[in-house]
This record gives sequence, structure tokens and C-alpha cells, in this order.
Amino acid sequence: MTELPTEPATSSEKVAGLVPRPGVPVWRVGKPDAFLADATATALAAVQEIATDQNIGKHVGVRSEGVRCVTHLFECKLPGYVGWQWFATLTRLSRSKDATVNEVGMLPTNDSVLAPPWVPWAERVRPEDAAAVEPVKAESDLVEPVEAESDD
Repeated sequence: MTELPTEPATSSEKVAGLVPRPGVPVWRVGKPDAFLADATATALAAVQEIATDQNIGKHVGVRSEGVRCVTHLFECKLPGYVGWQWFATLTRLSRSKDATVNEVGMLPTNDSVLAPPWVPWAERVRPEDAAAVEPVKAESDLVEPVEAESDD
């Protein structure tokens, strides 16, 4: 779970395709286990143990992590974590119908890690920013001259 997805998962159909991801061997990327892919309620319950319902959004997708191992992704609504996703990784034993929660947490996406496109300063200035501001008096105008005392 150390690599960033090249693009955020949008549906289980898109993730189910055999698209290689950076840092993941090609043999690991395959069709998700059908039983684990359907265990959305189990994944949501696992994420709810570390987050409140208000901070968890809709189910974004599911991706294969290997044989009988999938990761469910949920939208993150936690303030300050724009572009992040909650995840729950589920596994199961061969021929078992019990999903086991392996790991839960948050993952950044490209939207949270990459800076937004650069906009030139002239295009970022708002009309109220360009309005005339009261000029500040120079420091020399604020200091009154003091006459030097003579010893005469």
C-alpha cells in the first residue's frame, strides 16, 4: 500500500481491468476476488472503527492486491484531507467465506499530493486586491527632528 494510484478509482469495473500500477508487479494486478469485492459492508464497518460516519463518503471502488486480497476505497470528507481516501484491505483463506480485515487507514491520491496548476499572478489578482490602498507614511515623516543641545 505504499504506491499512489496513477488515477483515483471510480468504479469496480474500471479497477477490475488488468492495468498495471507503479510499484506493483504485473502478476499481482488481476481481477478482484468476487466474494471480497462484494464485502463492502465489512470494509465500511472496519473504516467506521477509525473514523466517524460524517468523515466517510461514498464507496469509490475496489482493487485487487493479489490472490484473495482486495482493497476497498471510500471517499474522505475529513477537513484538511481533500483528495484522500479511506481504505480497508480484506483477505480470506482459500475456500473460506469469511472476510478478514487486514488493514485500514487513509491513502493520498494525486489530487492531494500534486499542487494545483500554476496560474500567473496577473490572472489571480481580484479587483478588490488591486484597489488603491491608503499609502503608509514613511518612517522619516513619523519621527520629529530633535535639536541637539549645545554645551555653550
